Amino acid sequence: MRIAVLDDDPAQTDFVCQTLAAAGHVCHAFGEGRALVKQLRRQTFDLLVLDWNVPDMSGEDVLNWVRQSVSDRLPVLFMTSRSRETDIASMLNTGADDYVVKPVPASVLLARVGALLRRAYQLNPAVTREVFGEYEFDLSAKHVLVKGAAVTLTQKEFELALLLFQHLSRPLSRAHILDVIWKQAVDIPSRTMDTHVSMLRAKLGLRPENGYRLTPIYGYGYRLERLEQEGA
Repeated sequence: MRIAVLDDDPAQTDFVCQTLAAAGHVCHAFGEGRALVKQLRRQTFDLLVLDWNVPDMSGEDVLNWVRQSVSDRLPVLFMTSRSRETDIASMLNTGADDYVVKPVPASVLLARVGALLRRAYQLNPAVTREVFGEYEFDLSAKHVLVKGAAVTLTQKEFELALLLFQHLSRPLSRAHILDVIWKQAVDIPSRTMDTHVSMLRAKLGLRPENGYRLTPIYGYGYRLERLEQEGA
């Protein structure tokens, strides 16, 4: 998952990012609230970890902006040294999904982040298959069945298809897709992602006549939508 961390203490952001990266997440650190908001206008994140007192725009202000401006229900974990009950209640009432007080042990941080991600995206590590209508993903064997028939995909095509289906109707930025699928690789050709999307559209039949639309969002990324069937 792609996680943004807002904290003006470099030691703290290093701790959080290293802890989450070791669990397989991709982290982006921000020392100023406005810098994070600027990126939220352009990129997609799966979760935010916010400190309260940061330069130029507080974590509270960022949270307010997110709840007013981001249409998706983006999970937010507040992680700060402010421990008064009134502060905790205030942030939860403002829209934070969870609140932890520094210092936070790595095990607790991972548990809180994992719980929020499972709740928001219905992730379950024990699940070996995910089904989206006529599309069935075997997570162990890394293959897809469409209407019961196996479709041959490369590993990256499988990972990209699963990411798109797990985020149905949600715009995914190119940066998000690169982080999750290509692990921030800087040496892949610029057309690689577009080629993979085109192959998935053809191999999986992601077209309106089959009930799905996989479309580019100019200057941003891609979105997979499930279309309502006529007469439904």
